[in-house]
Amino acid sequence: MKLAIFLGVCAIILATFQTAQARITKTKITRVESPTFEGRSFGNVGQYEKLVGRVVGEIDPADPRNSVITDIKLAPRNASGKIEYETDIMIIRPMDRSKGNHKVWYELTNRGSILSFHQFNDVAGGGNDPTKAEQAGNGFLMNQGYSILFSGWDISAPSGFTITAPLAVNPDGSPIVGMSMEEFVIDDDRTTGRPLTYQAATLDKSKAALTMRVRYEDRPTEVPADQWDYANEAGTAIKLVGDQTMRQGTLYEFIYLAKNPVVAGIGFAAIRDLASFVRTAQQDDEGNANPLRGEATAIYTACVSQPCRAMHDFVWLGFNADESGRMAIEGIVNWIGGATGVHMNYRFAQPFRTHRQHIGRHFPEFQGPFTNEVVHDQVTGKTDGRLARCSVTNTCPKIFEVNSANEFWAKNMAVGLVDATGKDFLSEAANVRSYLMSSLPHQGGSGATGRGICQQERNPLVANAVLRALLVAMDQWVSAGKEPPASRVPRVADGTLVPPLPQAGQGFPNIPGVKYNGRMHTGDLFNYGPKFDEGILTMLPPQLMGTPYPALVPKTDEDGNDIAGVRLPEVAVPLATYTGWNLRALPAGGDDGCDHFGLQIGLPKTRAERMATGDPRLSLEERFSSQASYVNAVTAAANRLASERLLLEDDVQAYVKKAESTPVGN
Repeated sequence: MKLAIFLGVCAIILATFQTAQARITKTKITRVESPTFEGRSFGNVGQYEKLVGRVVGEIDPADPRNSVITDIKLAPRNASGKIEYETDIMIIRPMDRSKGNHKVWYELTNRGSILSFHQFNDVAGGGNDPTKAEQAGNGFLMNQGYSILFSGWDISAPSGFTITAPLAVNPDGSPIVGMSMEEFVIDDDRTTGRPLTYQAATLDKSKAALTMRVRYEDRPTEVPADQWDYANEAGTAIKLVGDQTMRQGTLYEFIYLAKNPVVAGIGFAAIRDLASFVRTAQQDDEGNANPLRGEATAIYTACVSQPCRAMHDFVWLGFNADESGRMAIEGIVNWIGGATGVHMNYRFAQPFRTHRQHIGRHFPEFQGPFTNEVVHDQVTGKTDGRLARCSVTNTCPKIFEVNSANEFWAKNMAVGLVDATGKDFLSEAANVRSYLMSSLPHQGGSGATGRGICQQERNPLVANAVLRALLVAMDQWVSAGKEPPASRVPRVADGTLVPPLPQAGQGFPNIPGVKYNGRMHTGDLFNYGPKFDEGILTMLPPQLMGTPYPALVPKTDEDGNDIAGVRLPEVAVPLATYTGWNLRALPAGGDDGCDHFGLQIGLPKTRAERMATGDPRLSLEERFSSQASYVNAVTAAANRLASERLLLEDDVQAYVKKAESTPVGN
């Protein structure tokens, strides 16, 4: 159904359709740990307890809110004509409920795993069942008084927080068969085969094809049928024959006939229904009490990467209106979600896939709408935006789009900021703010040390401190109407959003031993076949129709650090060059983008060292006359961010303390 027609019908139907249809019907708490975190107490809130279990939900396929789910009418129904699903949940709530802030912080897990604790609580480890005192990290979320909710939503999650959704079947009960695609990214010399996301419908190898290439734009070479085989009679994996291993630094693509697609879009309904249940329900259908009853005066979701792309589609497809037409979620903090959606509301969906400059380019992610605002796309001729449906139902949440520099290099984030002609979008939705975390990688921290598969030392910077400040700002925006910090992103008009080449135009300095080639995700347009709008891909691999969208990146200063955006003290007062890009080191795939990593190149320590190597960047001794001068500069940068409500006082003091213990050689 075309968007304009849908919105008109939606406005009429939702005005009268108020009977609850989609809902959580059963909560099953299987384990209670009270207190958790070994009895650790948090600020004025005190101790927390943990509840672990699953919930069962059902949705009505006739409800217009659910009709956008691909294959929803082909899912089996229960005796009442509804479609059932089941998902994992975990709740961490104050033991003394009167001391909490009566708001829910809802993390959408990443491929089944908790990641946001790393961002907001500085947790170094912790896994999916945080129990020990140290697994609460700095305790930020608990000190704030939030009740914390985790759940599954991703049908491809291998473990952790999972969701069980039904298979789509033909009306006669026979399995659905269709085309599916796999990509195997080989970064070692040991891989002999890989599992398939879906079971092959036939073991007839003439119905499948395995190809290989180094870069996605290369012409693929077919692997002869006698050189590969299915790894088992079930057709759930493939392998190379004999003792062959897949070639290091190579992309393998497998096109095959698959069967039994999961109705993956039910994951969107599961997020909506769980949020609505914890906010409004007294109990489930069996009389079990809502474990967060009275605690959800507001619900804020937080996510890292993949689930943020899912939240883009969640809003776009209208799922923030619950079964009674009410807003399900008030605030969304998207961290490194880029400008795209997720491969989820499709037949034979693979939500775990992600685009990078080097990988995943043939999967359906890079297509509009790229913006929250409703805009006209000159390439496709469509007028759309992620806020189109929720604007009709008055259920649009407040949204922070927070991205690293890597989203520009690896995923062409710029399409969310400029039109197809390369001009800045002039308007910004009143309920959305956007921030670039200058010079940051997609993945930093302890997982980005050493070179790994990259040419240069990887960038360790993280956005944790700013994300904490933004969560406080989101709460103030929702709860008190206090305007959040203004958007801070690069713009074409002021010269801070530029093409990656030539190097001089982008601004990156000629650092000895560092290769710069401007490699980034291009502005592709693909044709997946005539049923793409129905969520069915019939042309695989897709046909590349060209690269009509601009490909732009943040401009850097003379040190190679991004000019625009939110500049952490490490970037504003640098001891190194930090980027959102790095290059792969593998001989066969070298010089392509190194996926989600950035690089760091330390500044020369002395002027003599700089002159001897030909490094154009000022040395540390030329920047800082003393250790005190460095500490003062960091203090000023941190206080400036605090004055802009982009850093909390505790984090200002942490930056000052770190600067005092970081010698700069004077």
